[in-house]
Amino acid sequence: MKVCDILRVKGNVLYTVSPDEPMERAIDIMSDKDIGSLVVMEHADLVGMLTFREVIQCMVKHKSNVGSVLVRSAMDDHPLTCTSETELDEVRRMMLDRHARYMPVMDRRMLMGVISFYDVAKAVVDSQNFENRMLKAYIRDWPSSEDAQPSAQL
Repeated sequence: MKVCDILRVKGNVLYTVSPDEPMERAIDIMSDKDIGSLVVMEHADLVGMLTFREVIQCMVKHKSNVGSVLVRSAMDDHPLTCTSETELDEVRRMMLDRHARYMPVMDRRMLMGVISFYDVAKAVVDSQNFENRMLKAYIRDWPSSEDAQPSAQL
């Protein structure tokens, strides 16, 4: 299974923010849309990722007074990325190694979407459930030992 399979199911809704926007606006967007991350774009290029982890770190650093702090000062400016052709096993490994919960999907320099650890886990579980159903159907249709014996001809 590849990342493009997740994006096909998930859809292509993207939420972005500029690095020069105030954190207050980014937090409002994340709250209003009930999302855990924003892609930070500048001049049509990915320049960072803002997740609830960076928001919380910023709030601690600024004693919860983050209204005028710019996204640029809180974002992860070297986010982990993948392509739509990256295998899911590789994405899982990358996300686990870096403790990343969100990963932008890039096609050269174009942002194709964002996948979350939840999306990856759901795809794996759905795939396993499908495989289990197929195996159970196969076992259920297994010929009995009587049916498997060649018939004797008289």
